[in-house]
Formats: sequence, C-alpha cells, structure tokens
Amino acid sequence: MTDDEKAVPYGPVPAGIAGIGHHVPDRVIDNEYFEKYLDTSDEWIQQRTGIVQRRWLAEDEKPSDMFVAAAEMAMEDAGVRPEDVDLVVVGTASGDYLAPAVACVVQARLGLPKCGAFDIMAACSGFLYALATGASFIGTGRYRNVLAIGGDAMSRLIDQEDRSTAVLFGDGAGAVVLQPHEVCRRGLVEDYVLGADGEGVPLLLRPKGGAAEPMTEEILRNREHFIHMEGRKVYRFAAARMIWLLDWAMRDQDPEELGWMIPHQMNRRILEQATAHLGIPPNKVLHNIQKYGNTSAGSVPILLSEGYRKGLFEKDKFLVLGAFGAGLTWAGARIRW
Repeated sequence: MTDDEKAVPYGPVPAGIAGIGHHVPDRVIDNEYFEKYLDTSDEWIQQRTGIVQRRWLAEDEKPSDMFVAAAEMAMEDAGVRPEDVDLVVVGTASGDYLAPAVACVVQARLGLPKCGAFDIMAACSGFLYALATGASFIGTGRYRNVLAIGGDAMSRLIDQEDRSTAVLFGDGAGAVVLQPHEVCRRGLVEDYVLGADGEGVPLLLRPKGGAAEPMTEEILRNREHFIHMEGRKVYRFAAARMIWLLDWAMRDQDPEELGWMIPHQMNRRILEQATAHLGIPPNKVLHNIQKYGNTSAGSVPILLSEGYRKGLFEKDKFLVLGAFGAGLTWAGARIRW
C-alpha cells in the first residue's frame, strides 16, 4: 500500500477480524513433572485448576518465535502480504528484551515494511488491549491491516520452585489481522472495554529486578525477580471481574445469538462459577486450560484460533472475549461473526 493510499480521511470505520493464528511450543510439561521435586500431585493440580499439562519453550527458543509463527498463520489466513501490514501491536509481559519492543523483532522477522510497531504491557489482558488498540487504529480510516498479537513465555518469568505459580502457567501466542469490516466481512468488533485498578499492583507482580530496584546478586539469590502472586486475593478478584465482564458483554444482547464465550484460561473453577452465575450453558464456553495452562496474554487468542479452526463460529452469532491480569487489569470484547 502506498503512502497516498494510506492518506484517507479520519472517520469511524468498524474493524473486523480478517485472519487468525496461534502457536504453542512442542515441549509438553505434564503434572507429573512437578511431582518429582515439588510437594504436589497430578490430582491436586487438576482438582484446583483443571490443568493437565502445559507447553514450555525449549532452552534454545525465544518468545518471538511464538509471536512470529502465530502472526504468519494469521496473515496467511487473511491473505495479507508483508507489504500490506500497516501496524504491529504486541500484548506481552515477556518480550525477547526489556528494550526494544518485541513488536520490532517481529516486524523484522516477518519482513514487514517500516510500519509502526509497539508493545502493550497489560499482562494477561494484553491481547485484548492490543485488539482494542488495533481496532481503534482501523477506526481512524488511516490503517487497513493491523497485526494484533498476544502471548507470553511464562516459563521464563515464574519461579519453578514455587508451587503456587509454577504449576499454573504455560507458553503460547495468538494473533489476528484486523481490517475494515467492509473489506473482510467477518469478525466485527462490536464493542470492547478496558479497565485497571492500580491499587492491586502488589497482588501480582515481579517485585524486583526492574528499573525501580535493578538486578543485584541479592535479588537473584532471594528469587525476587520472579512472579509473586497473592493467590487467594487474585482468585477473588478474578472471579468477580469475570462475572462483571460477562455481564457487560451480554447486556442488551439476545442470549439466543450467543455463539461462544472465549474466556481467559486462568482457572477452570473460576470460569465455571462465573458462567453458572449468569446462567450461561456450559456447552457455550470454550476451554483449553487442560492442555496449555494459563498462557497469560496468549490465552484468549489461542482459544479463539482453535475454535475458529474447528469451524465452531456461526455467522451472525457473537463471541464474548474476556481477560484479566496483573495491574490489576481487565478487558472484554464482543465480536459478531
């Protein structure tokens, strides 16, 4: 696309999803892996989380490997060439480097033109923040193809000796190509909501090793550079916020038009409680936590991509996407297929 073709007037242009893709590493970590060195068991993990296994990057792999693979699948699905892409937005808490943005790494590896590229750090809500941002850029009328990616390499951020977090997380990424809906004619982004409560920062964070308290030998020795989570408080927040997100998405909607709930895969019990509270049938809720665990910003787009590839999405039905994470952040989107 030439510069002249991009120079169109600003205006409200509804965005649609033209292509979808995802990628998870080949390395499978089952629950028995943790039984060898942690005080836990396969039964304990499954009962409390619903997780049977998760995928972790191999030692010679990088987070950008997942982002690039997911993006390539989405671009192929959309029939979009590298030179067509106007913008790359990546929602992640685990790029290849602290700086620069992994979106720039992705741009180079995909051979994209010198378009804009930046990261969004909203933890597990990262993909939906990226989706909303990309849809907004499409909405200006100045962008025709936006690549929105979400994913994390949580195995690189967790303390693998901490039972409370080590068993929960996996690695993975998903991506979508956004276009004006009048062009792609599917996946209309009808609405989205973003939120945060900074008072919850201490509940889920990497306490030290950042710019506030740069890395030291003591921080490494005390393992304070890994993720720390106040499990019970985060659980209560997640349960309440998921109910709020689902209620927001369903408000003023005909329940008969609901296609699927595509929720962040953090805990099977939370998801079942939230959907039951709103009277949403279990057969309308997609799950893959048993296979991948909590892949943070990769959770929603991986589930979206799997559902799409199984042919589950019906024309004119709507999808409800919801996530929440460190920050504390939350985000939701309603997609009309």
